[in-house]
Amino acid sequence: MDSNKKADLYIPRKCSATHRLIHAKDHSSVQLNVGHLDENGVYTKEFTTFVLGGFIRKKGEADQSLNVLAAKRGLMKDLQKFPTSDQFDE
Repeated sequence: MDSNKKADLYIPRKCSATHRLIHAKDHSSVQLNVGHLDENGVYTKEFTTFVLGGFIRKKGEADQSLNVLAAKRGLMKDLQKFPTSDQFDE
């Protein structure tokens, strides 16, 4: 790297759920790498990265947001398609 060039020390990230920029002082944001599995449940050394900002975590919607994002990427079944408890026969 040339000594005359300036290097960016901070590369901003975006929340995967809200698409908001995560600023440098947001210490409650997290980045999760979700591993991919083959049909036998063995890790394939591939992963998908999700970033959740402190805003979505503070609202208590991080779990639901992660489920929706994972379902959209085909990493899990869509939870909205499962029957609710009142739809089960007793």
